[in-house]
Amino acid sequence: MGSRLHVVNEEKEFSSQLSPQLGEWGLSNAGFNYNVVSVFGSQSTGKSTLLNRLFGTTFDVMNESQRRQTTKGIWMCKAKEIPLLVMDVEGTDGRERGEDQDFERKSALFSLAASSVLLINMWEHQVGLYQGANMGLLKTVMEVNFSMFIANSQASFPESKPPKTLLLFVIRDHIGTTPLDNLRSTLTNDIENIWNSVSKPEGLAKADLSDYFDLGFVTLPHKLLQPDEFDHQTSTIRNDYFTKSTSGNYILKPEYHRQIPADGLSHYLQTIWDKVQNNKDLDVPTQQELLAQYRCDEIAAEALKVFHSRLIAVRKPVEVGKFVPELGKVMRDSKKEALDMFDSTAFRYTKTVYEKKREELTETISTTLSPLYINQVKNLHKKAIDSYKKELHARLKSDSYDFSNVVKESSIHHLQTFIDQAKEITLAGTDWSYIETLEQLKVDIDTVSADCRSDELIKLLNQLERSIQKDAGEFVEVSLNNPDAEMWDKVLDRFNALIERSKTSYVTKAKRLNSTDQEIKATTGSLLRRAWISLRNKIEEQCSESILLFRLRTIFEDKFRYDDKGIPRVWRPTDDIEAIYADAREYTLQLLKLYRNIKPQDINNLFTYPQLDDSVLDIIKVSDLEESYNYEESLQVLGEAKEAQLAGRFKKDADAIYVEAKRSVVSSISKIPLWFYVALLILGWNELWAVLSNPLYLTLSILGLVTAYFVYTLNLGGPISTILMTVGKEVNRIIVDKMINIQNEARNAANGAATPEASSDVNKNAAAS
Repeated sequence: MGSRLHVVNEEKEFSSQLSPQLGEWGLSNAGFNYNVVSVFGSQSTGKSTLLNRLFGTTFDVMNESQRRQTTKGIWMCKAKEIPLLVMDVEGTDGRERGEDQDFERKSALFSLAASSVLLINMWEHQVGLYQGANMGLLKTVMEVNFSMFIANSQASFPESKPPKTLLLFVIRDHIGTTPLDNLRSTLTNDIENIWNSVSKPEGLAKADLSDYFDLGFVTLPHKLLQPDEFDHQTSTIRNDYFTKSTSGNYILKPEYHRQIPADGLSHYLQTIWDKVQNNKDLDVPTQQELLAQYRCDEIAAEALKVFHSRLIAVRKPVEVGKFVPELGKVMRDSKKEALDMFDSTAFRYTKTVYEKKREELTETISTTLSPLYINQVKNLHKKAIDSYKKELHARLKSDSYDFSNVVKESSIHHLQTFIDQAKEITLAGTDWSYIETLEQLKVDIDTVSADCRSDELIKLLNQLERSIQKDAGEFVEVSLNNPDAEMWDKVLDRFNALIERSKTSYVTKAKRLNSTDQEIKATTGSLLRRAWISLRNKIEEQCSESILLFRLRTIFEDKFRYDDKGIPRVWRPTDDIEAIYADAREYTLQLLKLYRNIKPQDINNLFTYPQLDDSVLDIIKVSDLEESYNYEESLQVLGEAKEAQLAGRFKKDADAIYVEAKRSVVSSISKIPLWFYVALLILGWNELWAVLSNPLYLTLSILGLVTAYFVYTLNLGGPISTILMTVGKEVNRIIVDKMINIQNEARNAANGAATPEASSDVNKNAAAS
């Protein structure tokens, strides 16, 4: 590594010791196997310290207790362990030189022309500044570099371009609040703006920055507050950027090399310095312009500080999605205040500089306000959609409304409100536009309207479906309770009539909702499907095993126990119970077959089940049940197994009724045998003749028989028996009381006078006995 060399001293003299020093560093015969790196930046920003940490050089560093200039002129030293020459350039903006900016521009131009990589050392807080980041000096250096070197090179060798230079920005004291990507973006924009403003020679007016410069960016933590992190990061940068050629970040690439052999480097650098030293164009801009630039930047910074403070109250609410009604006024007032503050002082300085700085300040303000504007427009969009939904739903709850008019009036109102509020926050002189968001709002309003219309159609369908279920339940039960050959015709006639009424009602209401013909067709089909499913569910309910078995038994009993006139049968031994039973059972089993399938006699009565394709199903929300429903299978009510099961159970119930009827006949026959009447006649002939021959006995017997007949016919046996038992009990009670009284009187006469207590005991004993 060895010693360092003062290449250019304070008197702007180039050192004659460079060539011997290269030999001492072992680079005289290195050919092209070396590189030159320079550092550029403001005074007292730690450039020498950075170089010593990165490359192991021995440049003098500043005494931080005195804050004085350390590096004067341009120094050079070889990096440790790698063939790299490092130049430490005197810092810019030093108080020692004051307004003498000549050496700054010349040393910067010399470094740019001599180096493969130019390290630009700056603090994080300098990013975005003009003078603080040395952007003014960079512009001057680029412009003169263009005219002195690039243009001449193009003229001599028009088929090729000079080597590129890598500008590596080293951002110091980076605390991480602002991401590196944001810092990179800011610096890149600044450099590109400088390049675009550079006066270029004829023929190179359209030259791109990337044709001559590449940009790189690295950050370093605070050296004093984070010493360990600082050392670690400098070591990482040295290894990845300057030592390891296999690293993806390696920057000592051939395209940056000046293609000067090491043994001719001293003469080349001296020639470059002489050319820079004798160039009179480096005397511009004037000190007056420099002063104007410096002061205008200061004034603009103060104005921006006040400007940002005015936005604190509104920035957070807008960013989190809240609509701030006063934002437009705050933005206009803040911008006017900042520009007025700048104009009140800056107008005294050079007019061209003042106007340019005012334009830059205006652009900075607009750039700052633009995110607030964009977020506020988004908040307006959200507010308009929410308000539109609430108003639409509220107006649709009224008893009578025209959906088309409601949507039209509400959408026009909210779109106009959005436009008025967006215009209010759009600042004059900007290219801000809310048109794209307005178009999206129109699309979203149409989507909300379509969803609302779909919801209303669904509600209407559900209402009609419930109405159909209620009406269908009544006539299905009535029809199935009275089965006959026309049972299904009655059901389907009533169902088709109900469907026609529902369809008419639905189409009328759907048109009020501004539905298209395709939507009406699709939703009407869905209504028919739902109606059929509801009817089929009612039929299934009425044909359940318990209900159907009860219905069959009722039909059988009506047929078996009642005659053709509807009079209950009183079974007699002469009745043909077997034939009546067989007819009733066969009749009932034939009716059971009617429940097998929904099959009307008139095939035209059969319901036409709608088949909806996928495009139609997308319009209306239908359930998976509807999509997979099999209409043909739904026409079958009872399966063979269920029918056989019901027939078997019915036969058992019918047999029980038949047996009961047979028993009633048998019991009436077997109560009094015929021989009993013969025996009774023989044994009681004398008594019978005595009654028949005596008019009194005959009359009493006839009266008794007539009375017995009426008692039997009118079923008065029970009441008469109850009356007789009651009378008997009452007579018995009177007799007992009378006997007790007689017994008491006899005892009193025999024993003399008895006390009331004795009499009472006697009475109690008598009652107990």
